[in-house]
Amino acid sequence: MKTSNPAFGPNAYPRTLAYRDIGSPMTIAGTINRTGILLLLTMATAAWVWNQFLTTRDPSTVGPYVMVGAIGGFIVALVTIFKKSWSPMTAPVYAVLEGLFLGAVSSVLEVRFPGISIEAVGLTFGTCICMLLAYRSGLIRPTQKFMIGIVAATGGIMLVYLVTMVLGFFHVNVPLIYGSGPIGILFSLVVVSVAALNLILDFNMIEEGALRGAPKYMEWYGAFGLLVTLVWLYLEMLRLLTKLRDSR
Repeated sequence: MKTSNPAFGPNAYPRTLAYRDIGSPMTIAGTINRTGILLLLTMATAAWVWNQFLTTRDPSTVGPYVMVGAIGGFIVALVTIFKKSWSPMTAPVYAVLEGLFLGAVSSVLEVRFPGISIEAVGLTFGTCICMLLAYRSGLIRPTQKFMIGIVAATGGIMLVYLVTMVLGFFHVNVPLIYGSGPIGILFSLVVVSVAALNLILDFNMIEEGALRGAPKYMEWYGAFGLLVTLVWLYLEMLRLLTKLRDSR
């Protein structure tokens, strides 16, 4: 089963059970533990940046963390995707860098919209739990058609973001989808839904890796892939909540 998460591409896991003879295999429980570690690292660095900003209330204080976290996280993510065996080292680094980025963005928005960060956190983890329950119960099945739809939708969203970013370089704004009007809110609702449904495919890929007896280090890689989706979902929740508050 493929997924639109770049961390869980078609070559993420072996297509045979050949890895079962090289030592302890990947397990779901192990991946859950690694995911917990990565989340703790992300929240720890995010909390540290948060405190830095609230002490000064000066956005320039956390500006460097946004750049370091976003660019550094992107580079480390690419390294992890292409060198999966390095994931026990690179996945924690990615979590720390994303924590810097998320802490900076969240703290600035928190001053403007008090309570928005905890709302976004609650909605993100609540959505994750709901998607996990839906997956485990069979309510939502990652069929081929389901996969194609989510991959296509995710690709479309990334294309829209890319086009608007390029247009931004030429000082051309796209007010409708980024505004707080009905169209902008509807667009964010669609993006949040697609991000949430990507979790179903991520769960399936982790389970598939465990069934195939992937190497032990793939537990870190599986946790990394899940964190990528959770970070995206959290950012989209922040964007949606910001639009909803602006529209009042």
